[in-house]
Amino acid sequence: MGSRWWAVLWLGLFPMRGAATASPGSDASAPSEPTRSGSSLARLEVTTLALLPRSGGDEAEGFVQLEPTLILDGGPEFGLNLGAPVRLRAWDGAGSVRREDWDSLSDWGQLVRGLKLGSNSAPVGIWFGALESYSLLSAHLVRRYSNRSNPDYHPAGVFLTATLGPLYTQAFASDVLGARLMGAEVALDVQHVLFDLPREPGRYTLAFSTVHDWGRAGGRAPAVTLAHLDGTAVVVVRPGFEAHLLAGWGGRPGESGAWGAVVGAGADALTPTLDLRLRLEMRRQHGGFRQGYFGPDYELARFRAAGLEGFPLAKALFPDGYSAYGEVEVGWDASRYGGLSRHLKLSLGAEAFSWGRFDVDGRVAVQLFARSLEVAVKGLGAGMGQPGARYLGSAEVRWRFLGGKLYAMGTGGTLLFPTPEGTLRPGAFASVGLGVDNAR
Repeated sequence: MGSRWWAVLWLGLFPMRGAATASPGSDASAPSEPTRSGSSLARLEVTTLALLPRSGGDEAEGFVQLEPTLILDGGPEFGLNLGAPVRLRAWDGAGSVRREDWDSLSDWGQLVRGLKLGSNSAPVGIWFGALESYSLLSAHLVRRYSNRSNPDYHPAGVFLTATLGPLYTQAFASDVLGARLMGAEVALDVQHVLFDLPREPGRYTLAFSTVHDWGRAGGRAPAVTLAHLDGTAVVVVRPGFEAHLLAGWGGRPGESGAWGAVVGAGADALTPTLDLRLRLEMRRQHGGFRQGYFGPDYELARFRAAGLEGFPLAKALFPDGYSAYGEVEVGWDASRYGGLSRHLKLSLGAEAFSWGRFDVDGRVAVQLFARSLEVAVKGLGAGMGQPGARYLGSAEVRWRFLGGKLYAMGTGGTLLFPTPEGTLRPGAFASVGLGVDNAR
């Protein structure tokens, strides 16, 4: 149950793009060539960064960005990734640091990109750092969530995994330095309870999860609490393949009539060259509850949900109805490398609602020409098919030369900046620069 979560940890410790996406709130989830146990990696990137308004009344901002990184690989029980972008203004107030990057206690969390204590085989494991595309176990409350979607909010999150007899637990907080999103899920191995320790743990589980947003860091927003009950049965187990069925029910405590139900199926396949994960669900939403409430758009939707109403997500009207949700994650490597550095990594989630709305988010990263060229694209569409739909996207290209020690990079995309009035100010970013490291 926990193996994929420890794989996710290393995505933060060894980012393929070196957390180089220059935009505030950048995505640093794709992996690089991992270092060997007991080794280290040092990196420095120097880029120009332009923040561009997409509406009148604002002026473009220019920066010189310095981004040092230090990675220590202590083996399966320890890993550390330190570093943060420092943005120095290039004209008005030249030389001064961008204030919005460091104006709250939570922003200092960005200095720790990743800290891993423990391993997949340990009874307890802890991870600190950026949460990118994070899902809480069954993922019916927290799915594909990022705590860095707000360009001016850079917290360090934490999650803890623990195993005790038939119980498997995961607890998380999106901000270790502020009162924000917190939750936990406890899964009970039913077969273990009834028939002692099974040969294949986790085949039949019951799980309960609850998540609360205090709304007091990264900007004030309404508090909200959700809870969910899930059952999962693994019905097919083959070498390198597993299929399961699931069902669940959830609601918003204290909100009468706010509930939802879900049924679905999933499959995982693992070979020396391919890592594939599929899931398909049919959902029912009622009274404002929805599965995946804390999703990829949440750090923006908590101020203003997609649509024309202009309300934060906790107060927005969400029609009763049904939806179909699908998710696919693919990692492929032609050279049977077997690690997290892949020639192709694809992650895509989409949900279609019976009343005409469509949501999608995804990211794809490819490595070409003996891994010298890296291209990464990600995008999000929320509320498509309805007035007031929200779109965000970015792309990055990185080319290594001179034996791979030096690389050139360029990136660009769109942003939304929350304002004190609760609105979202549209913007864009573009960046070019050079980096050097000892990865090869």
